Amino acid sequence: MSSNGERDPLLGLAGESNLARDTNLGDLAAKDEKRHRATKVRAVVYGVLTAAFIAGVISMALLWKKMGRDDIVLPKDPQEAAQRVLDIAPVIDGHIDLPEYARTTYANNISAFDLNGVVSKHVDIPRLRKGRVGGFFWSVYTACPAHADLDDGEDFINATWRVRDTLEQIDVSKLLIEKYSDTFELALTSEDAKSAISRGKIASMLGVEGAHQLGNSLAVLRQYYDLGVRYATLTHMCHNAFADSGGYLVPMEPKWGGLSPLGRVLVKEMNRLGMLVDLSHTSDDTARQALEITKAPLIWSHSSARSVHNVARNVPDDILEKIGTTEGKVDAVIMVNFAPQFVAKPGKATLHVVADHIEYLANRMGKAHVGLGSDYDGIDSVPEGLEDVSKYPDLIAELYARGWTGYELAGLTGRNVLRIMEGAERVAAELKASGAQPAMELYDKRNDLPQGSLKAEL
Repeated sequence: MSSNGERDPLLGLAGESNLARDTNLGDLAAKDEKRHRATKVRAVVYGVLTAAFIAGVISMALLWKKMGRDDIVLPKDPQEAAQRVLDIAPVIDGHIDLPEYARTTYANNISAFDLNGVVSKHVDIPRLRKGRVGGFFWSVYTACPAHADLDDGEDFINATWRVRDTLEQIDVSKLLIEKYSDTFELALTSEDAKSAISRGKIASMLGVEGAHQLGNSLAVLRQYYDLGVRYATLTHMCHNAFADSGGYLVPMEPKWGGLSPLGRVLVKEMNRLGMLVDLSHTSDDTARQALEITKAPLIWSHSSARSVHNVARNVPDDILEKIGTTEGKVDAVIMVNFAPQFVAKPGKATLHVVADHIEYLANRMGKAHVGLGSDYDGIDSVPEGLEDVSKYPDLIAELYARGWTGYELAGLTGRNVLRIMEGAERVAAELKASGAQPAMELYDKRNDLPQGSLKAEL
């Protein structure tokens, strides 16, 4: 019989069971029984999985509740105490350059090296586990144009491949997270990070290290956010269309006097998105102005104290005075950098000096405003005693010996930065609920688009 194209879908395809034409009811009954058994098996499996999920949620809630109490009982021995703290609150590092290591050493070929073995620099899975790491921000860094022998021009409008290269760094980060999914888990929110840590995974967040990687475009920022980026450093060691850099060991001559007009919009757009504003590498004026503008808590992902070691990359006292939770201050966390040139004079960088930076910042701002941002895999040398990611417990032991409590140490290792993430997420939700719209301003030096009424202005 020929098909008319209408009757077949009602009867089903040839060979399929259909009560309108199938007379073997015994076969149908057997098939029905098989389906019922499969349904029962699925119900049991789903029930077990649901119970496991609920148990995990309860366990996670208890874990983070315990982190928030000031009654962590610790042994007297500093090393034992450090391990106990890290049982409850593993390290969340604000800045690790593993993606840069993959790029510069292996051209981002993830099959060319094995993170389950010992790699040649500071970070691999065995040492992350030994160091009791529960999470870190993967820096998806690409160099400033001049540092890559490129010329972006006086107004930063020459093409430099920075956006392409950033996308490649996001890609290699995600590929590594996926390849080693028994260890790493991409985290997009503070709750994602807590959940991953509670299940023994290393929560993996992404951070862009410099607004030179945005291609002068707020649209690029939004796309990075959609790809999983959860902080952006306003500058690296170069000025860009958004802000002035602080330079390296000595300050740079400013271009904008802090934030550019578009940079002010950038901070507000990051608040709207829920992307953390990172002030490491920025000039002092850029940092001061960002603190005035921001509606959300922010971070220094890898910076130390200028009063302990006087270099431009570190944070000065007058800015420390602006950080806090009382009226007129901004909630923030400064995550201490381990790079020897930023913590001490040549040959003098040690674990003890890094602890001095942590203590100084804690005494000026409060212990709730300090974290760890090692810069591992992005630095050429390391302090004595902090040779790689396995050494965090020794730093925690040193601070415990100096009188830090378990509660304070749990803040340093991770709870403080989680609070900042939660705060930024809350502000973003409030802004969106109030009707805040995406920023449409354009960089006024661009000549590839018509400049309309949405020019960024001071």
